[in-house]
Amino acid sequence: EALLLAELRNCRRPLIKWFYTPMALPFAREVKADCTVYDCMDELANFEMAPAALVDLEKELLKEADLVFTGGHSLYEAKARLHPRVRAFPSSVDVDHFLQARGPITEPADQADLAGPRLGYVGVIDERLDLDLLKKVAAARPDWTFVMVGPVVKIDPATLPTAANIHYLGGKSYQELPAYLSGWDVALMPFAINAATKFISPTKTPEYLAAGRPVVSTPVTDVVRQYGSLEGVGIASTSDEFVSACEQMLKLDRSSRAPWRSEVELALSQMSWANVVREMSELVHSVLRAKGLSDLYFDYVVVGAGFAGSVMAERLAADLDKKVLVLDRRPHIAGNAYDHLDDAGIMVHKYGPHIFHTNSQDIVDYLSRFTSWRPYEHRVLASVDGKQVPVPINRTTLNALYNVRLESDDQAEAFLRDVAEPVADIRSSEDVVVSQVGRKLYEKLFRGYTRKQWGLDPSQLDKSVTARIPTRTNDDDRYFTDKFQAMPAEGYTKMFEKILSHENITVALGVDYRIARDFVSFGHLVYTGPIDEFFDHCYGKLPYRSLTFKHETLPTEFAQAVGTVNYPDEAVPHTRVTEFKHLTGQNAPSTSIMYEYPSAEGDPFYPIPRAENASLYKRYEALALGAPNVTFVGRLATYRYYNMDQVVGQALATYRRHVAKLSEAVPGRVTAVEHSTAGG
Repeated sequence: EALLLAELRNCRRPLIKWFYTPMALPFAREVKADCTVYDCMDELANFEMAPAALVDLEKELLKEADLVFTGGHSLYEAKARLHPRVRAFPSSVDVDHFLQARGPITEPADQADLAGPRLGYVGVIDERLDLDLLKKVAAARPDWTFVMVGPVVKIDPATLPTAANIHYLGGKSYQELPAYLSGWDVALMPFAINAATKFISPTKTPEYLAAGRPVVSTPVTDVVRQYGSLEGVGIASTSDEFVSACEQMLKLDRSSRAPWRSEVELALSQMSWANVVREMSELVHSVLRAKGLSDLYFDYVVVGAGFAGSVMAERLAADLDKKVLVLDRRPHIAGNAYDHLDDAGIMVHKYGPHIFHTNSQDIVDYLSRFTSWRPYEHRVLASVDGKQVPVPINRTTLNALYNVRLESDDQAEAFLRDVAEPVADIRSSEDVVVSQVGRKLYEKLFRGYTRKQWGLDPSQLDKSVTARIPTRTNDDDRYFTDKFQAMPAEGYTKMFEKILSHENITVALGVDYRIARDFVSFGHLVYTGPIDEFFDHCYGKLPYRSLTFKHETLPTEFAQAVGTVNYPDEAVPHTRVTEFKHLTGQNAPSTSIMYEYPSAEGDPFYPIPRAENASLYKRYEALALGAPNVTFVGRLATYRYYNMDQVVGQALATYRRHVAKLSEAVPGRVTAVEHSTAGG
C-alpha cells in the first residue's frame, strides 16, 4: 500500500480517484486527485450488516466528489439533493456476450439434465431476494424447474427454500452465464420489496433480455419504470400473480420476429456500455478542463494489443524513442493469442489453439528477443467413419479410408491421380479439392467441415480457402512443415508483456478507441481493428466468421492422442477439439480441452473469401489510402487471414516503410531505420 500511495503522489498525469464505496475513503483520503468520482451503484447503507461508519464516510465523500454517478433513476433522485453534479447511468449490457445464449451453445453439465420448463435466476442470493415467494411459486407449480445460479451471501444457506424442483447451482463466472441462460424458458427476478431493494436497478434485466429470455420481476421501482411497458417483461407482487405472469411468458412466441423481441431489440440498442463510458468520460474531462488540465499527448496511438499493434508499438518506442499509447477494448493484451492458466493450472488459449510456425529467420530472431521457445510440431487427426486419420491427407490417411496398402510416394501419387476428378475451370474450393483428391475424400474430410466453418458450401467459396491445404504422398503427419515450429516457453501473454514493457509504451485495456480519441492528443494513429468499423461501416459491414468456445477440464492425464482432433461430420456441432497439454508440454493429473463452434455472430475472426467481399474491402482500402496520419496494419485492418508469423512480418515491413516515409518528409531527421530489425 505504501508503494502504491507513493506512486500516486508522484503521478505527473491527471489523477482520477474513482470510488465504488465510501469505505475506501480512509485508504485514499491523503491522495489528492484532479477529479474525484463517486460511482454509487447501490444504497449500501440499507444493506444488512452495513458498517456503522458508512453513512458518515459517504457524507465526507460527497463533499470531496466532483461527480456522482448513480446506477439508476431512483438512486439519482435520492442523491441529487445532496450534490450539484449527479448523473444517472441505469444498468447497461454487453449485448454480444449475452447474445450467445440465443445461438448454438452447449449447456453446462449441472443444468443439462434438469427437466423443463426451466425458470432461472442468476445473481447473488442474499437478503434482497423474496425467498418465501420462491417457495410458494415452486410449490404452486411442481412441474416447473427453478434454477438458482449464484453464491449465497449474508444469509444462512439453511434458510433457503428446498423442494424437488428448486436447484441451487452455486456461483458461476461471467463467461459461463450465456450457457446457463440458453437453457431457460423464463428468467426471474424475485426481489423482496424492502430497504435493500428500494434503489436498485438490476443489471440482470437487460442481460436476460439480450439473452432472448422473457423476464418476470417483482415491482422493483426502476424495473417497472424502465422495462414495465415491454411485453417480454412481467411484473408481479404476490405468488399467484408471479405464477400467472410466468405462464404468460411461457406462452410468448419464441421466433426471432416476434413483436416482443422487436421491442427488446429497440430497448437494448439504447443501452450500450460504450455509450455509458463515453458519457462518463466526457463528464470527467469536463472537470479536468475546467481545472486547466490539458489532455494527454502521445506521439503515436496504436489501436489493438495483438501481434500487429504490439510489434508496431515496440518498434516505434524502442527504435524511434517515441511515446506510444496502446489501446485495446478487450481486458487483456495479446489479441487472439492470449493464453492463461485455467483453474486446473493448465495453460489454455482463450480464442482457440495458436501454433507458431514460420520459415522466416528474421521473424524468429525478432520474437526471440522477448521469449525463449519450446519445440513443438502440431499434429491433427480427423474423426471419420469411426476412425481418426491424419490431416492434411497423407499416405496413412489414404490407407485407412480406402483400406489399401500404399507403401511408397509413387504408389500414393498414382492412387490420387486415379481418384481425382478433373475440373476444367477451377473457381471454387470444391473444385480445388475434387480435382486433387476426388469426391470421396472431399465429402468425408472437407465438405462438412467447410460448411460448418464458413456457413457456406465449398462451391460458394473462393478457391483460395482450400488451395493452401496440402496433400502429401508420404507418411509425414505434421500439420505444418515450416523449418521453425515452436511455442513461447512461458506462453504468448508473457511474450507480449515483454514486447510492451518499454518505458515509452503506455497500455490502456478495456478502452475503446472511439471514446479515447476525444480525450487523447496524438500525432499519428496505427489502426489494427476492423477497417469497416473505422469508417463507421459507411459502405456496409464486411462479412466475417466468428467462433465460440467451450472449455472443459477432465480428470484424466490425456484425452486425445494429438493436440487437435477435427470433426468434419455436419451432425457434430463443433469443428474441432484441442487438448492444450500437447501444446504446452505440461505434466498434470488432469487435462483441459476446448470445443470450437463456428458462428455468424461475435468477434471477427475470419474474413469470408468471396469476390463480392473482396470488392467491398477495396472500397474501404481506397478510403484508408487517403486517410491522413493513419497507418492500417494487421488482419482486420487489411481484411486478410494471416498466420501469426505473417502478421509479425507485415508489421515489421509496415514499420520500415513508415520510417522511410518519415525520412523522405524530413531529410536527415530520422535515422533509426538504419539499425531497425529486418523482417517480414
